[in-house]
Amino acid sequence: MLRIVLGGDAFDDFTTPSADDHIKLYVPGERGELEGRDFTPRHFDSEAKKLTIDVAVHPAGPAMHWAEQAQIGDVVEISGPRGSLMISDAFDWWLLIGDETALPSIGRRIEALAEGVRAITLVAVTGPAEEQVFNTRADHQAIWVHRAPDLATSAQPVLDALKRIDLPPGEGFVWIAAEAKVARAARDHIVHDRRHPVQWLRASGYWIEGKADAYERLES
Repeated sequence: MLRIVLGGDAFDDFTTPSADDHIKLYVPGERGELEGRDFTPRHFDSEAKKLTIDVAVHPAGPAMHWAEQAQIGDVVEISGPRGSLMISDAFDWWLLIGDETALPSIGRRIEALAEGVRAITLVAVTGPAEEQVFNTRADHQAIWVHRAPDLATSAQPVLDALKRIDLPPGEGFVWIAAEAKVARAARDHIVHDRRHPVQWLRASGYWIEGKADAYERLES
């Protein structure tokens, strides 16, 4: 993961109220034209006017190339967030499921939870070096699934770990974001096998195998 901090007076009116927000980062493509890529604001300091984003390292793509080459003083264009989905904080527990691309949202959500709130995170990464520690007041249990990069689109490693989780009592919210097939499989298990209320769940394909700059909201 590469951490990039953007700053400047252009952030005077910038707001990002939701952990699930997305901005567009416009970077040079192969032919020099600007291409937009989605990123989650990991942290925003309104006083310092600094926006932090984390970029998951992957083999190719204009955003990855830009992040690897970025230097202090470089200029980049962004837009958004276009809209913010606000989720009530009144739940007894949270289950957050994802992969590397979901870590910024998951980290931001966990760090914002109130003291003592039960939270379970299930995140698939390639190995121990990619695990992160979150500074949170929540009662947090972190479950890490290690799988090879070529298994990032396989739902089985995530499902195997998910089936071993005992959901806490009370009313909980389940949030899922990963490659679209993985996210859908996790959603189906939670809704159909666990009988979790669908209105207390949000699932998204943060990326789709074989498609650039693709996103899928999983409604059904």
